[in-house]
Amino acid sequence: MAQITLKQLETFVKVADLGGFRRAAEQLNTTQPNVSARIAALEAQLQRKLMERDAGSVRLTPFGEIMLGKARLVLASMDEFVVGAGNDVLFDGVLRLGVTEMVAHSWLVPYLSALKDKFPNIDVDLTVDLSANLSEALFNRGLDLALQSGPFGRTTVQALPLGSFPYIWVASPSLGIGQKVLSWPDLAAFSILTHARGTLPFDQISDHMAGFADVPARLVPSTNMAAGIQMTIEGLGVACLPEIMVRQELRDGKLEALRYLWCPDALRFSARFEETAPHFVHEAAELAARVSWSDVGVADER
Repeated sequence: MAQITLKQLETFVKVADLGGFRRAAEQLNTTQPNVSARIAALEAQLQRKLMERDAGSVRLTPFGEIMLGKARLVLASMDEFVVGAGNDVLFDGVLRLGVTEMVAHSWLVPYLSALKDKFPNIDVDLTVDLSANLSEALFNRGLDLALQSGPFGRTTVQALPLGSFPYIWVASPSLGIGQKVLSWPDLAAFSILTHARGTLPFDQISDHMAGFADVPARLVPSTNMAAGIQMTIEGLGVACLPEIMVRQELRDGKLEALRYLWCPDALRFSARFEETAPHFVHEAAELAARVSWSDVGVADER
């Protein structure tokens, strides 16, 4: 029988999915020469070419297209074999995880701790980015799992709800505006610290502001909401943020909730991944759902 290894098949699938040896090497935590050697060894065993190399990219041969589906079946069968053993320690590899800053600033640490307890031999390659960028990376197979807020421009086969997280207006107690119901002119007297341009919260705040054309305000968008929180603590403006992101600052008295009667829509989060992902990715998504619904990250509705 041919001495074909699972590593060779895994490498073949990665190169085919990602369209190149370099990206496959990055995701497999190995070198490009190792990837080339595995593909060459596999082709030597099969005595047929699986792909054509051209200026840094690859294109499957007709034979390669046929064998790609068969390689996926072998890897899926191996995944099921490990699942059948009922021992999560047997899973190894890398989980390419993407999260938004809200997740990173709230329940990411307990989630990673729970993930390590369940899959001790799975390493996490973490990306923190805007939800739109995470969607793109997921679509291009740069991520295995994205914990992100909608709406989503592209759909995936699997999406588990992680909860709905309401917004709250906050400011430093030093501004002295937390004791009364505020009007838009009251808020517009300060810089308004917001999410990045192009995000749903920024667009909704901009639309809300447009209803008060005679009372312009200064919006200060940021891709780094942790910096925005610190600016708010320092009294450099007011902010509208998911309550979970500022819960500790409210408890410590560094921020206070403002009584303004409009907020953007609550952020609805999902764990998104491809149906064909390995079993541990599915399990990691379900674990994220359990953690996000727990007392660590109190979502307001199921």
